Amino acid sequence: MLVILTSDQLIPPERVCQTCLLADRTGHPRWHQGRLWCGHALHGRQENLPEQYECQMGFRIARID
Repeated sequence: MLVILTSDQLIPPERVCQTCLLADRTGHPRWHQGRLWCGHALHGRQENLPEQYECQMGFRIARID
């Protein structure tokens, strides 16, 4: 599951990505084969934190399984 991280809350991507031109036709981030296609991975991942990405719009996205 993907979530958007802000300083004080987790937001479902559907609330933000629906208006993004890079989102898929259902309004979700373009996630394919374990990779965020509309952003890039953030390096420096710590063991106890989920994978994090930054989308082209500047939002931080985390993959939580």
